Amino acid sequence: MDLPDTAGDPTGDPVVTEGCSAGPDPLLFLQALQTLWSTRELRQLREEARRGFAALADPRTVLLDVLESSRGWQQKGPSLEAWLTWELAHWLSAQPLPGLAQGSSGLKQLQARAVRVLTESPPGLVEPLVSIFQLQDADRGPLLTHVHRLHQEGKFKEAALLGLKLRLQPLLDVEKMSSPLLLQDRMALAQRYVAGFPDLQRRLLALLDSWCQPGFDIRVVARQFPQVTPLRLERLSPGVLSRQVLSLLERQGLDPALCPHAVAQQRLAALRHLCREHFVEGSWSRENWTEHVQALVGQDEQLQDELRWWLASPDNQAVAAQCALDLSLPETQLPASVATELRRLKLQGRAAEVRSESRRDGYYQLPIASGDIHFLASWEDLARHEEELLQPGQVLAVDLEWRPSFGTGGRPQASILQLAVKGRVFLLDLPVFSRPVGGQVSQAFSRLVSQMLSDPSITKLGYGMSGDLRSLGASCPALAHVEKQLRGSLDLLQMRVADKPALGRGEARGPRGLSLLVQQVLGKPLDKAQQLSNWDRRPLSEGQLVYTAADAYCLLEVYQALCREPARFCLSEDLARSLRPVNSERPEAWELPGLQEASASPWPNTATPGSSQGWPSELSPPSRPGRGSGARGLSQAVWREPVAEKQDTAPEVPVRAFRAVCDSMLHGLARSLRCLGADVLTLGAGEDHRRAAEVARQEGRIILTSGLPYHKARQQAKAVLKHFNVRVTPADIFSRCQEPHLTSAPLCPQACNCDQYLKVSKEMMKQLVWLGSQREVPSSTGDEASPSADLQEAGSAPEEAPESCTHDLPCRWLEAADLQSHAPAVLGNGTRLQLAGVPEGVLQRPGPRPFYCCTGCGKVFWEGSHLGRITAHFREVLEGASRPCRPPPCPVSGTL
Repeated sequence: MDLPDTAGDPTGDPVVTEGCSAGPDPLLFLQALQTLWSTRELRQLREEARRGFAALADPRTVLLDVLESSRGWQQKGPSLEAWLTWELAHWLSAQPLPGLAQGSSGLKQLQARAVRVLTESPPGLVEPLVSIFQLQDADRGPLLTHVHRLHQEGKFKEAALLGLKLRLQPLLDVEKMSSPLLLQDRMALAQRYVAGFPDLQRRLLALLDSWCQPGFDIRVVARQFPQVTPLRLERLSPGVLSRQVLSLLERQGLDPALCPHAVAQQRLAALRHLCREHFVEGSWSRENWTEHVQALVGQDEQLQDELRWWLASPDNQAVAAQCALDLSLPETQLPASVATELRRLKLQGRAAEVRSESRRDGYYQLPIASGDIHFLASWEDLARHEEELLQPGQVLAVDLEWRPSFGTGGRPQASILQLAVKGRVFLLDLPVFSRPVGGQVSQAFSRLVSQMLSDPSITKLGYGMSGDLRSLGASCPALAHVEKQLRGSLDLLQMRVADKPALGRGEARGPRGLSLLVQQVLGKPLDKAQQLSNWDRRPLSEGQLVYTAADAYCLLEVYQALCREPARFCLSEDLARSLRPVNSERPEAWELPGLQEASASPWPNTATPGSSQGWPSELSPPSRPGRGSGARGLSQAVWREPVAEKQDTAPEVPVRAFRAVCDSMLHGLARSLRCLGADVLTLGAGEDHRRAAEVARQEGRIILTSGLPYHKARQQAKAVLKHFNVRVTPADIFSRCQEPHLTSAPLCPQACNCDQYLKVSKEMMKQLVWLGSQREVPSSTGDEASPSADLQEAGSAPEEAPESCTHDLPCRWLEAADLQSHAPAVLGNGTRLQLAGVPEGVLQRPGPRPFYCCTGCGKVFWEGSHLGRITAHFREVLEGASRPCRPPPCPVSGTL
């Protein structure tokens, strides 16, 4: 660092600061700092700097003198100038300087100089300079010019961050600033950029919505920003964007009418889902399907065209004609074959949907009379049964119903709360009891529910109760924290089911979730035909009343059957005592250990993780938030949110021995677990849980699936690790390769997932890069040598690991013998090293830090900053494990 000749203006004229007296000689102060910096005495350096700041007349002026007279801070790597800037910003935040008033000439002089420095500074100095010199209040002209220049140079992220820190957003074109960020998959930064500016938030949503138009080509936008290389344009498809837009609308509380194209895309996706379920899966009743389609399609011409396309399928003529009849579609809009079938139906009279008695007899029957089903739609109705619902010592089943939204809006509002006691079921009309928020009825209802759920003497039964209570809290704000008040509960979702699902009865899918549990315990499954009906309809149909009562009452009968005949289910005789409610904030996990031995495994000669590792055999996944759908009848473990508390007896599992397969909605969870060293595969788009079951059986993996998309991947990963008692150590982090890797296997594209690395010395990496690209690599010794000789010498392993390396993967050093003689950049197994991704700057940085190469895909890694972030994110997971001596900076780009 070149020290300034004066402590004032670079011209030599002293700077006059208002209200400041002369201080010690700045030159001596800077010389002392430079001496301590050269010796790396950081503690003494900080103490000396802060003493100097306090003694100097105006340390801001001295800092500007330093930055203007030296250019060391403009280079990469640490510098005294950059350190001094950050240190002064921290010091001023604790004790602001008196003197310069806002708008004074002295402050304006400092700001003008600081802006000139800012235009030449690296991104890392922007924040402290803005803070020290209050640049949010400086002259906007030079700052805007600098932001525009960064944008023109293709530094879109830097331009947005600078505009954000200086609060320049209202003066900049939000579409111009946001578009390249979105192309670079920087949605989070775009949202931060407009945060706090409602008008800009609406304009960002309007921009995103315009990209959701049918036929919109995102490549047209990409061509406007040639500096951007959008790697994943599929993330900007109308379908994906529409979900993001609706999520933003919900979080910001804005009117969906602002984004008509995104809403139309989601409605189209919902219609396709309904048609696929009805025509292909055959899983909907005519009444429910017709009602949802009529409400969805309306007068929308695009949706009408989509519906006609489904009706034109040659395999569905009879069903299509019945649908056209139910929807009152004109014959002129139908294909000729469907129109002919429609006329035949009309001649026969409107065909009623008839369910045979044999089909009805194949399902669980509600054992109480219709008169014992009470629909409560007023506080007076509920008050008459309050004493019965709060009866101490009883068993009470709790369930919830809401109208499905099929992704066309935010989280649905709960509509019906079912409470079942012996001999009676109460159906509470939640819209009546929850509105208006804060009203007398709402408050009285909330007190009753809280008292009921917090009473440990009342055994509360549920299926996915945690998800139900969260939905209840979202619909009734006064019950937002009711889950924490829960005492004395049993969640039947945590039962371990291993029976093979029964297919047939004309259904594309057999019973699952609660229906499967009821079949195994009571002999017949639940009839779920009304599950996705319109629960906001009033009055409810007879079928809805019976279904919603049965959905709750069956929990009582399952519980009673287990307590009454434990031996029938291969359970111990003290089952009744083991299933007594516990006074804890969350329900304890409990299981039916005999089911696995009592029934034949659907896959003979297959190891069961639950039997050998102490993991649960299955936690049946829900079909709605908090309910069951997905993989059925697995002897493999299936984890699904909400996850049960870990069993105290479960043995500890090393993370590298933990093997799992995630469904297609859990790519983020898969990446997080793989970062920590777990062996994780992910289902591809369009693959269902049958594929997951097949992979789990063949490879002995746990199936991970989820119905609550609101949790972040790191939260999910922590829950999985806790539930399965998986131990992670710092040495496990990045022990598996995350590089995207296309394969011929059905589960693709996949991450490489390889855990075999080779350590490469810097000298050898330089030679490999030189051989691969003929790029000149300076020799560290300055001697001339042939590439082959240098390669051979560099291939020998160093005597000891470099001291400066903070993350040392347990692998051997790459030797020349590991490379093919005719192709030095190719490993002996045929894997080509990805040397083009190694930056020149990394090769030239000081220190002998090694590189790592994946033997599966050839990706090259080096130490960067990502490791520190991962370590911080999962600090509690790493509790008790040995840690590096200092916070490890983690790898970059192909970094570990």
